[in-house]
Amino acid sequence: MSPILVIFMLLGYFGMLISISYVTSRSSSSTSFYLADNKSPWFLVAFGMIGASLSGITFISIPGSVDGSHFKYMQMVMGYMLGYGVIALVLLPIYYRLNLVSIYTYLGKRFGVVAHKTGALFFLVSRIIGASLRLFLVVQVLQIYVFDAFDIPFWVTVLVSIGLIWIYTFRGGMKTIIYTDTLQTFFMLAAVFVTIFIIAGSMDLSFGELMGMAMNSEYAEVFEFDWRAADYFPKHFFGGMFIAIAMTGLDQDMMQKNLTCKSIGDAKKNVLWFSIALFFVNILFLALGAIIYLYMSKVGMETPNRVDMVYPMLAKTHLGLFGGIVFLLGLIAAAYSSADSALTSLTTSFCVDFMDKEVSEKKRYLIHLGFSLVVFFVILIFNFLGNESVVWKLFKWAQYTYGPLLGLFAFGIISKRVIPKAEINQIFIVLICIIAPLICLGLKSYSTSFFNGYNFGFELIIINGLLTYVGLFMNSKRLDTQ
Repeated sequence: MSPILVIFMLLGYFGMLISISYVTSRSSSSTSFYLADNKSPWFLVAFGMIGASLSGITFISIPGSVDGSHFKYMQMVMGYMLGYGVIALVLLPIYYRLNLVSIYTYLGKRFGVVAHKTGALFFLVSRIIGASLRLFLVVQVLQIYVFDAFDIPFWVTVLVSIGLIWIYTFRGGMKTIIYTDTLQTFFMLAAVFVTIFIIAGSMDLSFGELMGMAMNSEYAEVFEFDWRAADYFPKHFFGGMFIAIAMTGLDQDMMQKNLTCKSIGDAKKNVLWFSIALFFVNILFLALGAIIYLYMSKVGMETPNRVDMVYPMLAKTHLGLFGGIVFLLGLIAAAYSSADSALTSLTTSFCVDFMDKEVSEKKRYLIHLGFSLVVFFVILIFNFLGNESVVWKLFKWAQYTYGPLLGLFAFGIISKRVIPKAEINQIFIVLICIIAPLICLGLKSYSTSFFNGYNFGFELIIINGLLTYVGLFMNSKRLDTQ
């Protein structure tokens, strides 16, 4: 694929995003930036959230993982469905009743300023690392596909990528994101369908026949019932449930989109239909993975060392010009739909949780620019580390920070106890939220030695939240004894 052609494609793509930004950001205000004036159509939010949930990592990793774990990822997706029910029925009514902009304001109302700042800080750290890694992987692909041919340094590619995001989000914020996410979800799903159609044509099969072959193949194994395995069904199912609650329901990035809906009723409909759509989209991605491996076996294509390079390699060598362009558009869309909303939610959280949400427009622009630069430097650090296993460890560590958020919100909602305002009790909130993830990291590292081969999986987020809950309980008093 010609690098010049890719550059024109990118210019056209970002031209569309900037045009959307121009239209949606007219007469913009703080309310537009934070909550899109509470006028977002719920069906647009639901569709756009698919792209935001399935980042660039998911776009290339889920199909590649099918060779090793088959369709067992669906065990976790089934748990997601239950978690989204909790979000719709428990969390959203709280957020709407309190008229929140940042969801971490709830922690301040319930426990005080230290809990509020701690929850927001955990989100900022998690989202900065997560957004940086997702964008880092996509920029690597762009560097290989395009910019290496012009001897353009990696840091310039990163700077341009982030600069483009800043341009189309700095004014409109969430009001722009709702519409750009819709466009980007369309491109992401189009890439999957086009890939399957191209492979089906090369194998002289119809789309339905190829999908049927994938669903009846050896890869279509869903359930694991070995209790020692990391993907044991109850671990994946309940882990998925609490991951959905923590990483969607307690994540400012994801929930800010829900808070832009016109009413609590629309927000609930959004979560319901989003969860149903996401269930089938994940099946589609897994089927794509099975199809890719079936095709590779037929044509004798070697499997790359890294499973997340299976789909990109296929696109580069076997999908032709049109398929390669659509793949790149899908990958970029998946990554940018996550990165652009991340920058907006980081700006929102910092303005509301650490400053005054009524900050001036100029100051908000500077904060938005500041987080763009932070993400820029974190990506450069990832590139400097070079060792991808180290980068992934950092990403996995960032995921541990959602456990304390789960414990904080659960304790606030379930328990009627309060945390004394004495300085020592407030300090203990921070210590508890640090110690709980450290214990879980130790459990993950030594579980097979300590627990007769038992391997912790996604259920660690439950343990993380439970440890935080217990710590907060021990640090609290009944309301009438404060």
